[in-house]
Amino acid sequence: MVENLTQKLLRRHLLEGSLVHGSEIALKIDQTLTQDATGTMVMLELEAMRLSRVKTELSVQYIDHNLVQEDNKNPDDHLFLRSACRKFGIWYSRPGNGISHPVHAERFGVPGKSLLGSDSHTPSAGALGMLAFGAGGLEVAMAMAGEPFYLKMPKVWGVKLTGKLPEWVSAKDVILEMLRRHDVDGGIGKIIEYYGPGLENLTAMDRLVIANMGAELGATTTVFPSDEMVKGFLKAQGRGDAWVKLSADDGCKYDEYEEINLSELEPLIACPSSPGNVVPVREVAGREIYQSYIGSSANPGLRDFAIAAIIVNGKQVHDRVSFDINPSTRQVLENLISLELLEKLIHAGARLHQAGCNGCIGMGQAPATGCISLRTVPRNFPGRSGTKDDQVYLCSPETAAASALTGVITDPRTLKMEYPHYNEPRAVLINTKMFMPPTKEPEEVTLETGPNIKPLPTFDPLPEKLEGTVLLKVGDDISTDEIMPAGAKVLPYRSNIPEISKFTFSPIDTTFYERTIKNKKKCFFIIGGENYGQGSSREHAVIAPRYLGVRVVIAKNFARIHWQNLCNFGILPLTFQNPGAWEKIEQDDVLVISDVTNTIKKGKSVKVYNRKKGDTYDTLHTMSDRQIEMVLAGSLVNIIRQKQDAMC
Repeated sequence: MVENLTQKLLRRHLLEGSLVHGSEIALKIDQTLTQDATGTMVMLELEAMRLSRVKTELSVQYIDHNLVQEDNKNPDDHLFLRSACRKFGIWYSRPGNGISHPVHAERFGVPGKSLLGSDSHTPSAGALGMLAFGAGGLEVAMAMAGEPFYLKMPKVWGVKLTGKLPEWVSAKDVILEMLRRHDVDGGIGKIIEYYGPGLENLTAMDRLVIANMGAELGATTTVFPSDEMVKGFLKAQGRGDAWVKLSADDGCKYDEYEEINLSELEPLIACPSSPGNVVPVREVAGREIYQSYIGSSANPGLRDFAIAAIIVNGKQVHDRVSFDINPSTRQVLENLISLELLEKLIHAGARLHQAGCNGCIGMGQAPATGCISLRTVPRNFPGRSGTKDDQVYLCSPETAAASALTGVITDPRTLKMEYPHYNEPRAVLINTKMFMPPTKEPEEVTLETGPNIKPLPTFDPLPEKLEGTVLLKVGDDISTDEIMPAGAKVLPYRSNIPEISKFTFSPIDTTFYERTIKNKKKCFFIIGGENYGQGSSREHAVIAPRYLGVRVVIAKNFARIHWQNLCNFGILPLTFQNPGAWEKIEQDDVLVISDVTNTIKKGKSVKVYNRKKGDTYDTLHTMSDRQIEMVLAGSLVNIIRQKQDAMC
């Protein structure tokens, strides 16, 4: 059988279903990844499930998002997560060890293995030939309990790379070119598989840059072959024995095709406030900047910092510019020191931050009001930086470093210097002391719960008649950052749903929480546009609205992870059959769905009546029988508890 690499990886892990586009499949998960912004909820879910020990080959908990310790909340959660890892048999990556995705690639990534992570950028691991998915925390908890991961079989989108990147152009420009062509919804329902001769000059960490931001295209995941470049990376990490060769068969087919001639690319930049708003750097050159920020899961490699160090070596950054260096991993930081590259950055005026997500998730490093911030991060959604009405541009390390020197957005090709060619070292300094392996005596562990950690709320089943107010109507491309914001003010409440719910939809409507409190019915509808729920996988963007009484979301279409999270927590996700119906519904309309159970069990069509206007709208649900069961039950957690009670 002639297959592409995606089909091979899927078939290797297939437990149920067939690899037919649109059908539901179940996959075996080998590894899981959780981070602290979502991991606390995962651990609370494991406790609610009464799990004694994870059943995966490997599970790792990273502390990388909530590193700001302005009070007790974050450190309390760090200790809670440490104790949960010991109890459930999970590796623990300590605060300051680095961002989950590059650290996982350094220490645990294995070609051919499957990985499920409670972070939307988990597909970064596809750079090593892994089958990696981002998902909501509850789905990751289920995988840790040994359950399959379910999804609808995506299309496989083959992207052929030819040619070689010109000087001053790097991997970030490759994924920005994909976003320039296809915007933030171009990859919805697709797995992107890269192949072709252009891969010969893209390192494993170059590929991680591309795989990481496949999430910004809305792609289900991204897959690269495991070849000599991956072999070299694993060997440098002291894990050469983990390498296996993986590639597509000659003559294989893809559902869709794309080709990028790397030789024809130029420096690109995503303008505010969407990763899909991409133009050539030369078109916006000359705009004054306040900040130039290098690092994040989207540009985490040693090379990305080394290039910047060589560009600014012997020079001084512009006196207006905050030149922020955000080491992606402690290992990268130690190697920058060893190779005398960190000195070059610091001497040029860089501000050094601890290894972690930091400013990418709004944890410090916020830009000044109304000022441009150039960042090598994956996302520039409105306000994500921590500054309201921010002006964040996404670019390569070359563009960021060049612009730091000049004080304006600068096409790096215009610098009067030779391109700083950099070759990855064949061996790097390795330090694994910041990892804590699972204990062999979990029965002696007691969970350390601080005062901010509250149990997961219980949710009632879906009523037979849904009648409620349209509490909010929003447009296209609403991100989870806008439903439940990140940042140092909000995320410390991630393990306290009653408190974090107070921030629900606050970037869009500061009155949302107050209006849920005043309305006694506690059955609310949300109306959304295209690509509703794009971005982060954080399930708080579902749990908090559900806690406040949201029972139905009707949108033109949904981002995959958010759609599944809605099902997981008993919110009915519907799509308009006629997109024009979106125009007719207004905030404060009262919508009604009758005979709910029979309606969604017997077919896909759901009629929604507008009591205020007298209109009826045709909507559609695309849930499987399994998802219908969890929505009717009020949440997947309820189903698990029911099964446990039946066994007792």
